Amino acid sequence: MLIARNIPELRAAVAAARAAGKQVGLVPTMGCLHEGHLSLVDLSRAHAPFTVVSVFVNPTQFGPAEDFSSYPRAFDEDRRLCEGRGVDVLFAPGADFYAPGHSTWVTEETVSQGLCGEHRPGHFRGVATVVLKLLNACACDVATFGRKDLQQLAVIRRMARDLDLPVRILEAPTSREPDGLARSSRNRRLSPAERAAAAAIPRALLAARALARSGSRPRDAVLAAAHAVIAAEPGLRLQYLELASAGDLRPAALAEPGKSVLLVAAFAGATRLIDNLEV
Repeated sequence: MLIARNIPELRAAVAAARAAGKQVGLVPTMGCLHEGHLSLVDLSRAHAPFTVVSVFVNPTQFGPAEDFSSYPRAFDEDRRLCEGRGVDVLFAPGADFYAPGHSTWVTEETVSQGLCGEHRPGHFRGVATVVLKLLNACACDVATFGRKDLQQLAVIRRMARDLDLPVRILEAPTSREPDGLARSSRNRRLSPAERAAAAAIPRALLAARALARSGSRPRDAVLAAAHAVIAAEPGLRLQYLELASAGDLRPAALAEPGKSVLLVAAFAGATRLIDNLEV
């Protein structure tokens, strides 16, 4: 496995792969890899024989009061995991990935509104910009993202469509721990008590979905079922809980199987966790 530290090194490796007739896949990450990330690698390799994993903790998607400096980093472990999964290139640029005086941004103005976009101003501008930079640097055929970050996935799909990017966006299902908690690099920061509390997040979503599938679909009733589970767990602090259309993530009046999704963000201690579940 090649470790590329800058764009010229990455492009040289991709050019060699293309000369050999291989399609190229990209898995963008912020490192501290876990089994969820590795499932993205597996999906990428199923569609593109030459797979690049990027590891870059992107400063532009963190707000001034957020956890950029303390975001977990484990590069040696990331390298070992990528090698074991058959990754061809690990792209690990430094802070100079953004040019000095960088002043160009990508802003999506529909699916980025509300939810995390409301509570993390500027977050999706940073996400869209860094993803476009990575896609340009790699010139990949496919790029793979996880469904756990559903609003992020929607923003990236919209960006790729609106800007006519020559890349296919692949979606991998949310990877979960045995108790249902969505896998996240931030889970490593949870104390045992916080980790136990966090397990109420998927339970809340499942309770709401069960109610919706039993025939009671009004928005308020479905959300109340999830609120009850979270309210019973004092170790959680809810930021938002929403029932939305699966297509555009706008608030939905009814929970409709195949058409609606439940989305949540909550804090366990100081750690912010997100999750979602199709109705």
